[in-house]
Amino acid sequence: MNKEFPEGFLWGGATAANQLEGGYNLGGKGLSTADMAPFTPKEERTGDNAVHITSEQFQEAFSSHSDRIYPKRWGVDFYHHYKEDIALFAEMGFKVFRMSISWARIFPNGDDKEPNEEGLAFYDDVFDELLKYDIEPLVTLSHYEMPASLVERYNGWIDRRLIDLFTTYSKTVFQRYRDKVKYWLTFNEINAIALAPYNAGGLINDRFDNIDKVKYQALHHQFVASAIAVKQCRDIIPSAQIGCMLARFETYPETCSPEDVLKTLKEEQRLNYFYTDVQVRGYYPKFMKNYFQEQDITIEMAEEDEEILADNTVDFISFSYYTSLVESAGPQGERTPGNLFSSLKNPYLKSSDWGWQIDPIGLRVTLNKLYDRYQLPLFILENGLGAVDKVDENGYISDDYRIDYLQEHLVQVREAINEGVEVIGYTSWGPIDIISVSTLEVSKRYGFIYVDVDDYGNGSFQRIKKKSFEWYKKVIESNGEIL
Repeated sequence: MNKEFPEGFLWGGATAANQLEGGYNLGGKGLSTADMAPFTPKEERTGDNAVHITSEQFQEAFSSHSDRIYPKRWGVDFYHHYKEDIALFAEMGFKVFRMSISWARIFPNGDDKEPNEEGLAFYDDVFDELLKYDIEPLVTLSHYEMPASLVERYNGWIDRRLIDLFTTYSKTVFQRYRDKVKYWLTFNEINAIALAPYNAGGLINDRFDNIDKVKYQALHHQFVASAIAVKQCRDIIPSAQIGCMLARFETYPETCSPEDVLKTLKEEQRLNYFYTDVQVRGYYPKFMKNYFQEQDITIEMAEEDEEILADNTVDFISFSYYTSLVESAGPQGERTPGNLFSSLKNPYLKSSDWGWQIDPIGLRVTLNKLYDRYQLPLFILENGLGAVDKVDENGYISDDYRIDYLQEHLVQVREAINEGVEVIGYTSWGPIDIISVSTLEVSKRYGFIYVDVDDYGNGSFQRIKKKSFEWYKKVIESNGEIL
């Protein structure tokens, strides 16, 4: 067995503009949907109110007269610290840095006649800094944010006009950064629209009579926009690679009962394979057409949509993997706490501080299943442990639990590679502490780099290396051999 990873393996870390950048009102940036999410302390939180925004909350935030705390507006201030942060990534030996461009920083209202030059110049500076250290930018066009004005005036992705607005934005950044970025993604975790319609699609539940029907129509518009962006990328940057991105949930049947196995299969098709089938194979699978018929869901398509999807499939599949789920067709037992999702509790697994079950072997299973199905290169773009980190009296953060989590997962990645799966890279989530997508906490920390800020935005924003920083540096230096 080869203990090293393939030559040229892309080691790095992954972030999102809305959880990292800050500077929400600087450089001509407009408000984004992520800027609307108010922080609620854990003891007052009910469900996933950070990603399920009401019309009242949206209007309060959009008016900018609220005294509520909106953590994604400050992020961890990468906007001012990007040179320092990138230097730390380079010290770890990053080969790639996954980040996103904020659409609202380029087109503040989403439908502006001209792009915002200050926003374009900011990302020029970030890409130049990365390339100075030979770190490849891997850029997501849409990562859980869009100009909030498009929700206010168009109701989000339910309006087909957003296809043209998005592809104007994508064409703009492809042309601007054609010599700086050669790895692209269209939509982050595109299947998340089924779980968090506002977060992923700008759809506010209380504006619609049946959000379950609406979200699939909005998703269709995203599929078409994604396919057009793939074509644009190939036309403008022929040497580039552009992929899709999935929130991957490996799901097990609770028992070997055929009913449990069938229920698990159906859930996996609906929550995972549907999305990659469309973006990799170029058409809606029959199992999803059957589901739409059963649920009385009709997707309105333009005459050219099927051809656009068929002709513009992706180059690689990327995905996030944090946990596995358990499904049952029978009576429901004890469930895990969940942010965007919940599951029956798996008695064979340990759990994180936030109740996510830790399953490294599930990642190996996922890699094998995806590669068997599609025979395309795979890129693990999010994998990490959210935990409460403590700074000791010497200013040191000993996060052995994070090292253990990542090491166990990376060993399983290596096993999958030795089994013949083509994995081209791994970017941990996130290499520096950032704002949680669903709970809006900074205290749910993922990074190799600690940021001195609390859930209310108080702190020096000083960067401090954790114990895991040196560990990951050695992993990259040895191309995984120390695992």
